[in-house]
Amino acid sequence: MTDPLLIGPFTQLLPMTNMPLKGALKDGQLEVIENGGILVYEGKIQAIGKFGDLKSKASKIEAVTGNTVCMPGFVDAHTHICHAGSRAKDYALRNSGKSYLDIAKAGGGIWDTVTKTREASKEELIKGIVERAATHLKSGVTTLEVKSGYGLTVEEELKMLRAIKEANDQIPSDLISTCLAAHMKPKDWNGSASEYLEEISSSLFPILKSEKLTNRIDAFIEESAFSPLEIGPYFQKAKAMDFSITVHADQFTTGGSETAVSFTAVSADHLEASTQKEVALLAKSNTIAVALPGASLGLGCGFTPARRLLDAGGALAIASDHNPGSAPMGDLLTQAAILGTFEKLTNAEVLAAITYRAAKALELEDRGSLEVSKLADFISFPTANYQEITYHQGQLKPDCVWKNGIKID
Repeated sequence: MTDPLLIGPFTQLLPMTNMPLKGALKDGQLEVIENGGILVYEGKIQAIGKFGDLKSKASKIEAVTGNTVCMPGFVDAHTHICHAGSRAKDYALRNSGKSYLDIAKAGGGIWDTVTKTREASKEELIKGIVERAATHLKSGVTTLEVKSGYGLTVEEELKMLRAIKEANDQIPSDLISTCLAAHMKPKDWNGSASEYLEEISSSLFPILKSEKLTNRIDAFIEESAFSPLEIGPYFQKAKAMDFSITVHADQFTTGGSETAVSFTAVSADHLEASTQKEVALLAKSNTIAVALPGASLGLGCGFTPARRLLDAGGALAIASDHNPGSAPMGDLLTQAAILGTFEKLTNAEVLAAITYRAAKALELEDRGSLEVSKLADFISFPTANYQEITYHQGQLKPDCVWKNGIKID
């Protein structure tokens, strides 16, 4: 049994507590503890407050020097970092005027990554995940979701999800896996889209449960993937087996967010094409709206209507969508800061969207804010003013990352 460890003092400590899950936030709602400290015991937070007030409770002190701003570790609620290959050619084609759908029809897009991922061994996939997760961790992301979806057969999806599970055992950060076997109908599938979904739900879902590979089922609802009508029975089976639902929704056309709300999905992600109708629908629901500004930057399209979603009373998270096609940057903080500029989001709204609101999009109650009994996942920036974090648009990086109270070198 370890002794209580006091870490600090931090010039400013932002616990990200006592703020609502839904709706707009003002910067005045951010609690800022001056000269703060965090008391850690067995990987969890035992106390938080003024550093001087906590000294008597600590057996050991891990001193922090210089000006520092501390806040919860970031949560990236939507990534595709399990993959093989590059889509640099797709990026060049888009910038020369070809559309995402044109490239996909010509053999590029998702199917190109499917081909390369199928060719890769599980060990190669694990190596790629570990390397990408390490980059995210250095940028302050202590928890990140990782999807399958580049296998598109039962065995290949299992290869991906097993790779994610094994990679999670090799790294300090936490990987939350999601099955995205409904990414698109495979080009080598001879039957209908509905028959493919039936095969996946009947053959793959039970194995996901028995091997405890994931408790999350995702689907891409779009013209290039699956219609709301096709995905309905798939989600019904997923819910009957007690899977949580999340949806790639409203990226190019609408319909996905309405399906997400009707199936009480945990989150609806993308939403670049959402109109006021979809904004109102999401705001009235308990489904978290997840903006993916990396996809907007990669595709050169408009951003998720984040300001309207918040003003309507919705819950907004921001994720990187780190993937080899539409969002290769993978820098959560940079993307969140840029979205904040274009959508006029307060610092409180941006930081909430990559901490406690993002944790909620993954149904994680033990992180995202710095509170007693929650995981001691936190990061510090070399500055005396938290406003500098978004001001530098992702160029001000964390100088220290703690996972479960342990400083990561």
